[in-house]
Amino acid sequence: MLMAQYSEVQKAVRVEKLRIWFGWLCGNVIMLMIAVATQDIAVVSVITQLLLVAVFLALTVALFRMTGALNRRAERVRREVLGDDYR
Repeated sequence: MLMAQYSEVQKAVRVEKLRIWFGWLCGNVIMLMIAVATQDIAVVSVITQLLLVAVFLALTVALFRMTGALNRRAERVRREVLGDDYR
């Protein structure tokens, strides 16, 4: 039963990581498209470039925090399956 639970968690973690990376990529591409579309307007271009950097940093921080949380959850389940003497 524990191996089935571990397998399910492992699959779920893999799928969630793909979703997180896809969301990160889409968010950055959308912001980049907005920045390119407004590059000919002087004031708006500066604002969108600053927003591009801010959005990139925010999405990247969220990506690594969420990935780390998923890794910790998978590690907990792995320890349950393999026992405490795993390390």
